[in-house]
Amino acid sequence: MSMNREYKDRLFHTIGGCNGSSLRINSPGIFSPNSPLLMQSTSSRSPIVSPYISPIKSSPYRRTEYSDRFIPIRESDNWDVRYNMIKDETKTTPVKKQKEATTDVHKNGLAYQCLLKNELLGAEIEDINEYRNLEERRAFTPLINRNVFRYRTREVHSEPTSPYSLCPISLKSQKMLRSPRKTARKISKIPFKVLDAPELQDDFYLNLVDWSSTNILSVGLGTCVYLWSACTSQVTRLCDFSSTNNPVTSVSWSERGNLVAVGTHRGFVQIFDVTANSMIRVLDGHNARIGTLAWNGDVLSSGSRDRFIFQRDIRTPSIIPERKLMGHRQEVCGLKWSPDNQHLASGGNDNRIFIWNLNSSSPLQTYTEHLAAVKAIAWSPHHHGLLASGGGTADRCIRFWNTLTGQPMQCVDTGSQVCNLAWSKHAAELVSTHGYSQNQILVWKYPSLVQVAKLTGHSYRVLYLAMSPDGESIVTGAGDETLRFWNVFSKARSQKEAKSALDLFSSIR
Repeated sequence: MSMNREYKDRLFHTIGGCNGSSLRINSPGIFSPNSPLLMQSTSSRSPIVSPYISPIKSSPYRRTEYSDRFIPIRESDNWDVRYNMIKDETKTTPVKKQKEATTDVHKNGLAYQCLLKNELLGAEIEDINEYRNLEERRAFTPLINRNVFRYRTREVHSEPTSPYSLCPISLKSQKMLRSPRKTARKISKIPFKVLDAPELQDDFYLNLVDWSSTNILSVGLGTCVYLWSACTSQVTRLCDFSSTNNPVTSVSWSERGNLVAVGTHRGFVQIFDVTANSMIRVLDGHNARIGTLAWNGDVLSSGSRDRFIFQRDIRTPSIIPERKLMGHRQEVCGLKWSPDNQHLASGGNDNRIFIWNLNSSSPLQTYTEHLAAVKAIAWSPHHHGLLASGGGTADRCIRFWNTLTGQPMQCVDTGSQVCNLAWSKHAAELVSTHGYSQNQILVWKYPSLVQVAKLTGHSYRVLYLAMSPDGESIVTGAGDETLRFWNVFSKARSQKEAKSALDLFSSIR
C-alpha cells in the first residue's frame, strides 16, 4: 500500500547540508518549519542542522564527540563513594555476607566485569588485583567531578591492535587476563593455643586482658592479676587484692611495656613496675569501679562507673590535681587514644561517643547514633582520623566516623553484641568480637566490609580482646574461663598502602 503523498510531504522534508542532505522530522506538534529553535539552529555558524542530530565540534587536531543534548549520560551509581551520601540507618549491611569473596566464581565474575569495561568503556584495566584495590580505596580518594549528568563522551585512548592478530579483544584486556591471580589468604578457624582462666568475669563493662609490647599478657582473674610470657609460657602472679576483697576490673600496659595499670572495683588504680615486681603508685579519686584504662605516654586515663574520666601524669606528685573530663551520663566503658596521641575517644553506657583533646575539658565531638552501650572503640592506624566503634545488644552495629570532619561513614549490622574492635597493624582489616547471641569472632576487610573469616569456639560472650605486638595474633577471653589464641592477620605489610583523603597533612611538604 502506497503512502499518501500529501501526508508523506508533511512528515518528511529534505534539506541541503554542508556534507550532503540531512533528514529532518517535521511532524506537527513537534517543530514547524518556522520554529524559532529550528531557525536559530540553521542560521548559526554551528554545523547543527537538526535538533535530533548530536552536535559535533570539528578541530584540525582533535575531535571531541558530544552525546545527545536531550538525553545526557548518567554518571556511575556509586553514590556512597562519589557524593559522600550517608546510608539509611534502616538499610544496614546484612549480617551474612556472601562467601563468594574468595571463590573462583567471584574471581571469574570480576574478570568478566573488567573485560567488559575494557572493551565497551575503554577502562584500560591491566591488572585485576590493582582494580580490586582501587575499588576499595575509592572511598578515600578526593572527588573530582560531582556532576550527576555529563554531555561529553569520554575519550578512549586504546592501543592499536595488530591487523594480523586473531584475538578479538584489545591488548589491555589480553594483558589483564594474563595477569596472575592473587591467592586468597586462609585463616585457621582453630585456635593455636588455649589457656584456662578461672574466675575470669563475665561482665561486658570490664577490660581484663591486655598484651604488652614486650610480649607479656596480663589477665585479671578475680582479685588477682597474672602475667603470662608468650616467649617462655611462664605464669607469675603480679598482685592479689583478696585481703581487701577488691576485685580487678581493668588492666592496661604502658606503651613501653614496663608498667601495668590495674583498676579495681573500689575506684583505685595501682601502677606496677614489672621489671622490679613492685607497686610504684596508687591513684585514687574515683568513687566507683574503673572499667577502662588508656595510656598516652606517661599520662594515664581512667574511666569509671561514676561517669568521670581522669587524666593523670604518673610522674607528678599526688598533690597536683588531676584533669577531670565530664560528659557521660552513665558508666564509661571504653577509652582509646588516637595513634598520634592527640585525641581520646570515650564510649559509655549512655550510647554516646565523645572525642577529647589534650587541652579542652569539654568534648570536641559527640556521636549519638548508637542505640546501646559503646565499649568497642578502635582508631585506624592506616587512615588519619578514622574511628570505628561498636554497640551493645540493642545496637549490634559497627560504625565508622571521620573525626576530622565529624561526619559518620559506613555502618554494618553484625547481628550480635559488639564487645571489642581492633585494627590490623599491616593491612586495612579489623577484627571484632561478639556476645549475644553469636559469641563469635569476625575479621572484616575495610572499606568493603566483607567478612574475611568467622571464628567460633567460645561458649560465652567474647568480652576480651588483645593483639600481639607483632600484629599477627590475637587473644580472646570469655565467660567460659578460657583464653584462646588465633592467627588472624598476615605479618607481611602491604607494599602499596591506601592513601587516605582524610589525612589533610599528607600533601604538605
